[in-house]
Amino acid sequence: MEFEKIHNKGQARLFKNDFLEALTKAHPLVIWGMYIPILTYIIYLAATKYNYSTGTILLVFFGGMFFWTLFEYIAHRYIFHWVPKTPGATKFVYTLHGNHHHYPRDKQRLFMPPVPSLIISSTIFGLMYLAIGTYTFMFFPGFLLGYLMYGTMHYAIHAWNPPFKWMKGLWRNHHLHHYKNEHNGYGVSSTLWDHIFGTMFDLKKEKEDKEKVKELMFEKKK
Repeated sequence: MEFEKIHNKGQARLFKNDFLEALTKAHPLVIWGMYIPILTYIIYLAATKYNYSTGTILLVFFGGMFFWTLFEYIAHRYIFHWVPKTPGATKFVYTLHGNHHHYPRDKQRLFMPPVPSLIISSTIFGLMYLAIGTYTFMFFPGFLLGYLMYGTMHYAIHAWNPPFKWMKGLWRNHHLHHYKNEHNGYGVSSTLWDHIFGTMFDLKKEKEDKEKVKELMFEKKK
């Protein structure tokens, strides 16, 4: 869907009901605090209950992290930027991701909030278990950590300048996705799949619009 101009103040109102509205918000540390014990326990089960070796756990765990980057790209491209044709679908896409394009300075909606996050992650765990059995106890924690890193990277891109020169392309790719063309630059934690699927911005040709970038950055406390 095409998003309107950037709003620099406030945040989108997604539900009329105050309780439902509160459920759409989350601080990044809350999500980390919720999931770290869960993924740690699942790995513990892989090692103790299912007796997988440390090497196997690490290999499958990092495989899960890598798989997250592909999942992130596909979800961002085909779900978050799905072009809806009905009012209900339009509301769904806006609630899921459109509000971030409208209000990129909203810090409370960079992570999926706890309730829908737990429902979705439980569903994904179940599907993975059907596909790969007990390997899920190593693969899913890696996948989950990939998600946490993605959310944290997304926060960092809107909060600070890139800490290392080699990360500048990642920052610019996401900034251009916001203000230049939302049909390119789907990778947030990695640009790998943008390169592979031809949706990477040509950063050598794209001039950086500092004013547009400034609109995307969280306001600094005075």
